[in-house]
Amino acid sequence: MSDVLDFAAVSVRRGGKTLLDGIDWTIKEGERWVVLGPNGAGKTTLMQIAGTRMHPSSGTATILGEKLGRVDVFELRPLIGLSSAALAAQIPEQETVLNVVVTAAYGATGRWREEYEKLDERRAFHLLHEWGMSTLINRPFGSLSEGERKRVQIARALMTDPELLILDEPAAGLDLGGREDLVSRLATLAADEAAPAMVLVTHHLEEIPPGFTHVLMLREGGVVAAGELGATLTEENLAATFDADLKLIDNGGRYTALAR
Repeated sequence: MSDVLDFAAVSVRRGGKTLLDGIDWTIKEGERWVVLGPNGAGKTTLMQIAGTRMHPSSGTATILGEKLGRVDVFELRPLIGLSSAALAAQIPEQETVLNVVVTAAYGATGRWREEYEKLDERRAFHLLHEWGMSTLINRPFGSLSEGERKRVQIARALMTDPELLILDEPAAGLDLGGREDLVSRLATLAADEAAPAMVLVTHHLEEIPPGFTHVLMLREGGVVAAGELGATLTEENLAATFDADLKLIDNGGRYTALAR
């Protein structure tokens, strides 16, 4: 399998503070990664680089075979599906659900005068149907519940048939029912061999969908552990990541951590 992402000694420094410190990380085709860590661990900064929204201060970031700093990121971005709170904040609240998804074909967050082919609109509708949103295609994005917004954002991230899908805290703000619905849908996506390589960022083990294969654990901008999920997600690594004595519970591929 070829490398979808390859970071070598990637560091980010801003205002005298080190946000990422020498990150080595490789994602191959077909892998589904979870990125775990407490607040301030560097997860969002790492995703900004993976999504070509930021360049590292030092080190090498190669994404889909292209090295950041030597490639036009606007040509690379359509190959990377991204769902994040920062991107959602750019979507006009009055934009219809269908337009929120279809505009991803042009890398826009709102529809203006650009023309879209019927093929684009059909693909957007198909994705919304897959994510349970086809009955709301004419609703304003701002009128949706948090769970509905999350599903629209993921449909949008898949619009360009990306080779890398980045989901930055997709379950944040959801109630229990909404979280479980999202986890189930992501598990289905993870099981699809045609789906792109996936990265899901979370604070909570309960949000890890079945079918995810690897985990990257971060603390204070550095890597605590990285590797296959079953071997790497251990009580020892959780303690080092979250600075807490935690009991890890594996319930058939769904995980929970509790304080001892």
